[in-house]
Amino acid sequence: MSQEIPFEPFSFINDPHHQTILSSVLNFLPEPPSVQKTVRLPDGDKLVAEVTTPAGWVETGPTVLFVHGLCGSHRSPNLVRMVNRLEPLGVRCVRFNMRGCGSGRGLAKHLYHSGRSEDLFAVLHAIKKEHPLSPITLIGFSLGGNIVVKLTGELGSLAPQYLDKLIAVSPPVDLYSSVQMLGDPANAFFEKYFYKILRADVHYRHKLFKDLPRVKLPRSLKLYEFDQLYTAPMSGFSDAMDYYDRCSGAAVIEHISIPTRILLSEDDPIISASSLDGFNLPKNIEVFKTKKGGHMGYLGNPADGKGFHWLDSLLESWIM
Repeated sequence: MSQEIPFEPFSFINDPHHQTILSSVLNFLPEPPSVQKTVRLPDGDKLVAEVTTPAGWVETGPTVLFVHGLCGSHRSPNLVRMVNRLEPLGVRCVRFNMRGCGSGRGLAKHLYHSGRSEDLFAVLHAIKKEHPLSPITLIGFSLGGNIVVKLTGELGSLAPQYLDKLIAVSPPVDLYSSVQMLGDPANAFFEKYFYKILRADVHYRHKLFKDLPRVKLPRSLKLYEFDQLYTAPMSGFSDAMDYYDRCSGAAVIEHISIPTRILLSEDDPIISASSLDGFNLPKNIEVFKTKKGGHMGYLGNPADGKGFHWLDSLLESWIM
């Protein structure tokens, strides 16, 4: 059972595509100061997280671990905005970079994908070990939302040892459904944007790590085709459908044992807001929906008291 949250889009930005695009462009805040934390993985790759610690922060103070979306990094606008918002409130913020992303570019031979929850756990374990008394809120955006759901579901009853609560914003917990939506002609702009970055990243890694096989991807490819031709075989899956089935957070969401809030928009062009409608979720998992907002857009009317970036205000209230 989901709950509706009222959200009124900013005047003249009612279209979900405009909401989605403008929310990632209209960001003028500087990147907050941070210290790099490098974590080595069992296969030799390294991950880098950016840690921003407020002055006077104590070891029992709150921590938020952020996970970016597809083709993002610690520099993603929503992460930068949230850290700038939370650091003055005394919250330590950790921005996780998936393999090869952000400040970890060039440090990972293997690619990141929608199901690498073990990578996130490596960083979570490291920061929890360093400050075991700090309550941690885990927040994932878009693709990162699926990964945080998958990890927390896999942890099951062990999750409270590491996490205080979980928040997922626009998570593609049904990966195949999301890839189908991205393949819709109406969403060609998004699909082409993502594929251009993914293709460039593949060629960069194969050029940097000489033991990787030579690869030449076409300039134009659907994301399903990319996953079928590259992501699945390079990551140990039999095909794209095997990848989607084994990595979708929906398969383990019912095992989540900590307080969880999931936010979906009914006009999201690339994530289905009905992806969890058929699940009998435990009471600790709350699903919230808005009528409008696009894909992580939520550009609202500043007059309503929650500011232009409505989502940021909502997340702050959920975190604090």
